[in-house]
Amino acid sequence: MDLPHFSILISDKQYRKLNRNIWSEKPVEAELQIEDKTFDVDLLYRGNHVREFSKKSYHCIFPEITAGIKEIHYNAEFMDKSLMRNKLSLDFFSSIGVLSPTAKHVLLSINEENQGVYLQLESVDRNFLKRRKLPSGPIYYAENDDANFSLHSPIDEDIKDSFDSGYSRKEGSSRDDKTLQELIYKINTLKKTEFERAILDYINIDKYLRWLAGVVCTQNFDGFIHNYALYRNSFTGLFEMIPWDYDATWGQDINGEEMEFDYIPIEGYNTLTARLLDVPTFRKQYAKIFEEILTYHFNKQNLYEKINVMHNTLRPHVLRDPYVAKFIDDFDREPGIILKFIDDRHHYLRNHLQDLR
Repeated sequence: MDLPHFSILISDKQYRKLNRNIWSEKPVEAELQIEDKTFDVDLLYRGNHVREFSKKSYHCIFPEITAGIKEIHYNAEFMDKSLMRNKLSLDFFSSIGVLSPTAKHVLLSINEENQGVYLQLESVDRNFLKRRKLPSGPIYYAENDDANFSLHSPIDEDIKDSFDSGYSRKEGSSRDDKTLQELIYKINTLKKTEFERAILDYINIDKYLRWLAGVVCTQNFDGFIHNYALYRNSFTGLFEMIPWDYDATWGQDINGEEMEFDYIPIEGYNTLTARLLDVPTFRKQYAKIFEEILTYHFNKQNLYEKINVMHNTLRPHVLRDPYVAKFIDDFDREPGIILKFIDDRHHYLRNHLQDLR
């Protein structure tokens, strides 16, 4: 099966500028070729530690909205030998009713030089909402571990400088910041009886608990305080969680090493989660959602075909990828590793459902 092909065209001068400082957030001029059309784009490298890898990840920004798109991300997925975990995760979140960006595998070249298999990721912005016919609303990126819904930083336990520390606003205004700050304050200060009633005015509880179950199932250790966006639906006034950057999942940590299937408990982490699950009504709701997900979504029988079809589709292209072809034996082992993790994790979570009751 062929994958879509995209080509980045960039002059030598702009390429040298891009590589002069791989950590720069100032884009360079380039073009993105899609089929027989060419578009001007601003180009920069994306990611944190992954910028140091030989196979880079890219962020393309269109000067104007093009076909309903302002930004596109091309992820190398270099630490994931399967090249599948991020897409598998985001598709899984969508299947359990969580608002998630779309992801598809593509082939990428730069100045007609093959760069191999990439994952094209949809940007979470106002156009993301428009494509889903959702109301506009502020969107915040959880950019560091301070986005833990606490008044304290998880690193040094010091009081944060601001209640909304850890977030960067992608959409919205400073007035929206006050609502987010108010939410964080109330999560940490309201008594249990007040919290149960007041939180309903801020959080879409069903969506949050589904997101929480998704993080727990895929076992994204950073997912509770990082790797997500917050969207506040302007119609309901409620916040929803949007997952992002899910390659360290399905039994793998951020270094590409194996993570034990029982590493993260069924209750998950972060201050908001702890407060919600301390309320019997919400805890019971979470247990019901989790049982549904284990029965119909998170199990080897349900995911077997998807994983193998994705692997078989990617394999011919992996063999021609200049960066990962030499790891083809590892790539071929990955479906079995992921499926074993799913089976082991499913049984572990099934056995701990009683902990939620």
